[in-house]
Amino acid sequence: MAADLSQIVKAYDVRGVVPDQWDESLAELFGAAFAQVAGASALVTGHDMRPSSPGLARAFARGAARRGVEVTEIGLCSTDQLYYASGALGLPGAMFTASHNPAQYNGIKMCRAGAAPVGQDSGLAEIRELVGKWQESGAPDPAEQPGTISRRDTLDDYAAHLRSLVDLTSNRPLKVVVDAGNGMGGHTVPTVLAGLPVDLVPMYFELDGTFPNHEANPLDPANLVDLRGRVRAEGADIGLAFDGDADRCFVVDERGEPVSPSAVTALVAARELARNGGKGVIIHNLITSWSVPEVVRESGGTPARTRVGHSFIKAEMARTGAIFGGEHSAHYYFKDFWNADTGMLAALHVLAALGGQDGPLSSLVAQYDRYVGSGEINSTVDDQTARLAAVRSAYAGRDDVTLDELDGLTVTAADWWFNVRPSNTEPLLRLNAEARDEATMARVRDEALAVIRG
Repeated sequence: MAADLSQIVKAYDVRGVVPDQWDESLAELFGAAFAQVAGASALVTGHDMRPSSPGLARAFARGAARRGVEVTEIGLCSTDQLYYASGALGLPGAMFTASHNPAQYNGIKMCRAGAAPVGQDSGLAEIRELVGKWQESGAPDPAEQPGTISRRDTLDDYAAHLRSLVDLTSNRPLKVVVDAGNGMGGHTVPTVLAGLPVDLVPMYFELDGTFPNHEANPLDPANLVDLRGRVRAEGADIGLAFDGDADRCFVVDERGEPVSPSAVTALVAARELARNGGKGVIIHNLITSWSVPEVVRESGGTPARTRVGHSFIKAEMARTGAIFGGEHSAHYYFKDFWNADTGMLAALHVLAALGGQDGPLSSLVAQYDRYVGSGEINSTVDDQTARLAAVRSAYAGRDDVTLDELDGLTVTAADWWFNVRPSNTEPLLRLNAEARDEATMARVRDEALAVIRG
């Protein structure tokens, strides 16, 4: 198919509707292009539970093998399990998933050996260029010696690696409700938690890429409703929700109340710093809570603030040698996991912290959740640049605030801050605000929205 690559090759991955925007013939070209750009003699592939995933992954493998590359297929896996395989085997990798997108979508997340990210500035542009050329001129000639395609199961090794990083064996028993959203958490969670002091209550563990119960996107509060109710009904200690490819994890406490990803970031940061003798750099993006850098400093660490997005986080982790990084979107990155993101490892840290003391989760996280946040509020605008300039103009002359433009516009005062960022893919401005109390946050939020929406 002559696909419009500008529509499916995004900043960090390939993503689009199957078969309308891309199909197995195009996946085969992507496999050949990735093999050439990665410059490797071998690579590893994995895929999620979407109906189109096995065929796309196999086509990609064929394309790479035709170019002489030895392909190891690990089959059904979470995205962080693919990162594990890339790191442990020292191979470039490709994961077939569209994460939390609806069933008709699919995509490819690619990485170099050691789970190093592939994005527009690190190989994806070259891959797109090759695929475009081959769409016009025909597939590249096969190598003199084609590669082979073999299978390998990495689930047990992945689970053992995670458990080696967080010790839960001496924990008190915990009743844990997990909502896998019919995504890959249903595949990985039972193996990772096997043998631990956990009474697991599974929800929607059946692998089903049509998502019959709810979208596998826990960032939308509507998709946490079932988990919150089940935690309360079971009298559970904690609830965990994973997105479709299970690389993100969201937490709810024993009351069924969502725990802010910033609080989880602060909690895990404190634990990782303690494990590293109270020293280390912790990365956080600029719309995580003020709580995060405060806790990092109190724990002896050095906070480092970055733009939003996994490529920025991973680049900064590599540059600074950071031991951990967290984002407001529940992506958690670990030095001991090749700087890649793994929601499962963050979940183990939360379980260890909870089970290592006697109080409920709500009390435990209170020390890490010190401010009132608005959450992310999207506004559709006709002209992102003009509306952002209007916000800058509205606050630029004030003595009580500072402005910075690391990512969009951040306005900071003594007891509040807000950030406005343009979406890369939609005509939206995204607002996040935080303050020391609810009334101040509401006032700041509403003032900023009034300017954004004109």
